[in-house]
Formats: sequence, structure tokens, C-alpha cells
Amino acid sequence: MGRRQWLGQQAFEHAAQQAAFDDYLLACDLLDRRIETLERQIDEWATHDSFRQLVGRLRCLRGVDTLTAIGLIAEIGDFSRFKTAPAFMAYLGLVPSECSSGERRRQGSITKTGNNHARRLLIEAAHNQRRRPARSAHLARRQAGQPAGVVARAQQAQLRLHKRWQRMSARGKHSNKIAAGVARELAGFVWAIATDQPLRAG
Repeated sequence: MGRRQWLGQQAFEHAAQQAAFDDYLLACDLLDRRIETLERQIDEWATHDSFRQLVGRLRCLRGVDTLTAIGLIAEIGDFSRFKTAPAFMAYLGLVPSECSSGERRRQGSITKTGNNHARRLLIEAAHNQRRRPARSAHLARRQAGQPAGVVARAQQAQLRLHKRWQRMSARGKHSNKIAAGVARELAGFVWAIATDQPLRAG
């Protein structure tokens, strides 16, 4: 039994409770339909000539599917306006804040400046890196037909980001801090793919 069917069978003794429940259920139905419409529109935009190639390449990364890819492209626009990966990371507010006095240099939490939506998308994608590296059937389909260099970079990213997650976890870091740190490195891979940087070993 589906969620909607199960909820539709709920009944309340008092008319006021039933009316309130029916109103909430209608609001959920409308929201579900709106989400379905937006998802269809996003799928259509992802196949547009302006976006298709870059969306396809970004989807090679674990944790980055169509919604995340199109969201990043919409928020960033021209990735080449950032001359380096650190500049892109700084724009997203994923670099650590710093407090210095004299010879002492102390880093704090991420700055959270710049583009909040793009930063959130990458942090959500970063949570996928906690799982052991693997090429699932879904990821293999996303990578099919993409340039070998892009696929190789995506595989490199999966290995590196998982190791980063494991190292930080072993040091007792909170999962939110780990996700932010991994998202920072993931941003570097996104920038490299978007700007067609040459693949380096390591």
C-alpha cells in the first residue's frame, strides 16, 4: 500500500480533526505534484544544448546526479571565471576561517560566505563519500559515453574523498565537519571537470 493510499484511509472521530487532516493531505498532494513538475522541467533543461555536456560530465561524480549538476550550473554560470580551484572553494564559503595574531595562526569553521545554495548541494553530495568506493550500476550508466579523462577523474575523486572522510572520522571529527571538509575537495573536482583541467596522478 502506498503512502497516499494509506493516508487516505485515515479517519478521525471529530469533524474538525478530519477537516484539518484532509486539508493537510491536499496540501501534500499539491506539493508532490509541484515537485514532479519541477523534476520534469529540470530533466528537460539538463538535455538542452547549453547544459547537456557539462551536466553529463558532472554526473560522473559520486553524489552528483542531474538535480545537483543543474543546480550548480545555474548558480555558478561560467566556472572558468575562477582561475583556480581554491578561488572556487572560497567563493562557495568552503574554506576555513582564520584568526591570526602575531605568530599564531588558528583556523576555524568554514566561512559560509558566497553562494549558499551551491555550498549546500556540495555538502549533501559529500555525504555520499562515506561509503566504500564502488562503481554502482547507476553510476556506471551515468558515466557511459563520457570522456575517459572525466571518468578517470571521477574515480580518482571517489577514492580520495572516501579516504579523506575515513581519516577525519578516525580523528573523531563530527560528521558535519567531515562533510564540509570533503565538500571543499569535491568542489575542486567539480571545478576541474567544468574547466577541463588536465588529469594529474594522485
